Amino acid sequence: MADLVYQNIMKDLKNRIKKNEFDSKRLPDERSLSESYGVSRSSVKRALNVLANQGIIFKKRGSGTFINPLYQKNRSIFQYEGSNLGVTDSFKSDGKIPKIKLLDFNVIPADNELQTELFLDPGDFVYEIKRLRTFEDKPFMIELGYIPIKVVPNLNQERVEGSIFNYFEDTTGKSVTKSFMTITTEPSNKGDQKLLNLKPIEPVGVMEGIFFLDDGTPFEVSNMRLHYKYLNYNTFVDLNENR
Repeated sequence: MADLVYQNIMKDLKNRIKKNEFDSKRLPDERSLSESYGVSRSSVKRALNVLANQGIIFKKRGSGTFINPLYQKNRSIFQYEGSNLGVTDSFKSDGKIPKIKLLDFNVIPADNELQTELFLDPGDFVYEIKRLRTFEDKPFMIELGYIPIKVVPNLNQERVEGSIFNYFEDTTGKSVTKSFMTITTEPSNKGDQKLLNLKPIEPVGVMEGIFFLDDGTPFEVSNMRLHYKYLNYNTFVDLNENR
């Protein structure tokens, strides 16, 4: 329940920021927000801390909490709001959640590379899942993932046509909260051009890496190929943390 409270505050503040409700670019103080939302100050403080860590707001000692002007100027489709790192939670465009088209779904033996990346034994099997993500029928991502069957034994076609991470969290209480990702660009291939409506001269963005559960268990090896127009990634760096 506490998680839901602070997430609702975050979602509402993001919507209000998007609508430019705070003309001065300054948010009300914690006490005022606590009273207006009818929640404890600890819930408000938690929501503000997460927004600050995401680079959406910043706190200026002695002056208050302000909206980061670069956030409003450079919003990308990477807008993480959920409790795990799934694409359904992490990718949005103007508030719209991407739709999923299942392209292929197989069970295959894990090769040597997958055994190493997913900490599997010889003879272990994985799901091979290929999906296309779209915004209003406009394709933006080809997603190819490999998930160990022993980690998620009950996947079927219906479940992989939705959010796998959310299904896993709902049924087990465990979340995918860590990842090691590499982001690059490369020339598009014929498959990219067909599925993403790219011209032969146009590049494709590539995000590949491993997603982990909160206990460190490897959950998925993923390769995501994005239409270059959507490869706009914003992050926030705090140089004071390790000083």
